[in-house]
Amino acid sequence: MWLYLEATMLLYVAALLCLCYLFRWYREKKTLPNLQEKYVLITGCDTGFGNLLAQQLDRRGLRVLAACLTQKGAEQLKRSSSERLQTVILDVADGQSVAAAADWVKRMVGNRGAMQISLVSSVLPGLWGLVNNAGILIPVAPNEWLTKEDFLRVLNVNLVGMIDVTLSLLPEVRKAQGRIVNVASIAGRLGFCGGGYCISKFGVEAFSDSLRRELSTFGVKVSIIEPDFFRTNILNPENLRRSLEHVWNAVPVEVKQSYGLSYFESYCKYMHKMTQLTTPKLHLVTDSMEHALTAVHPRTRYSAGWYAKLYYLPLSYMPTSWADPLLTFLPKKD
Repeated sequence: MWLYLEATMLLYVAALLCLCYLFRWYREKKTLPNLQEKYVLITGCDTGFGNLLAQQLDRRGLRVLAACLTQKGAEQLKRSSSERLQTVILDVADGQSVAAAADWVKRMVGNRGAMQISLVSSVLPGLWGLVNNAGILIPVAPNEWLTKEDFLRVLNVNLVGMIDVTLSLLPEVRKAQGRIVNVASIAGRLGFCGGGYCISKFGVEAFSDSLRRELSTFGVKVSIIEPDFFRTNILNPENLRRSLEHVWNAVPVEVKQSYGLSYFESYCKYMHKMTQLTTPKLHLVTDSMEHALTAVHPRTRYSAGWYAKLYYLPLSYMPTSWADPLLTFLPKKD
């Protein structure tokens, strides 16, 4: 009798979960109208996620404003896109560059750019979408090997620069009742390497959460993208090795003696193994970004990649005493 009741309860629970999943799928499937009238600014479009997203949105007919760090990156992107796509040179760590790019965006969108979702379709001024994608990883190394300047180099791009761009364009996004999409990382949930990267991504999470709650009153929606390991320049194994060697060569003699050469070599192998986990399927991330910009009901967070969904995300909810042994780097020492 009890076995029958337990089996029945499990069946009901399974049926309820299926219904919840179907409802979520149907709800998230709804797409906004008039995408061709919406302007979206994307930072970090030279390569990687930003480059692919710019082309992806361009193919869907959106008015893409692609911010590139270099003129070469901008020219290459324009050659592979339609005439709708416009580029601007932007260094997010440079306040003057951010201010100039913000002025350019305001001129581009003018008094158009977003469509109000209502029974009466009326044009709202402003910028529909802002995708804060620009980011760097190196220098990454054990914290004691790094200097304050090493931390600032990453923080100024990944966090402070992102905040600067957002604040400069927030009035335009608020006017449009638009979307802000911030690229964090699984490293914004679990700190598993030294340097400014994890710190910056934790900051992206916190800034995005507070921003989402503040702007909900104005109809602005903020989404966070949390990728795992993807084959972009940020996880290029040769670049990582060169950066680690540069950092190690600058480490004080006393610190070198404490850690030893075996520790350095072990850490290099540890970082190299991380790069071997990368997948070339960048569309898993850009599809999430596209959904956040074009869906009627975007998600608050998007976990991109199986390592994120099945390992790092569940691990982030576990007690610290469980997570630490799984994330702690145990090197060989001299």
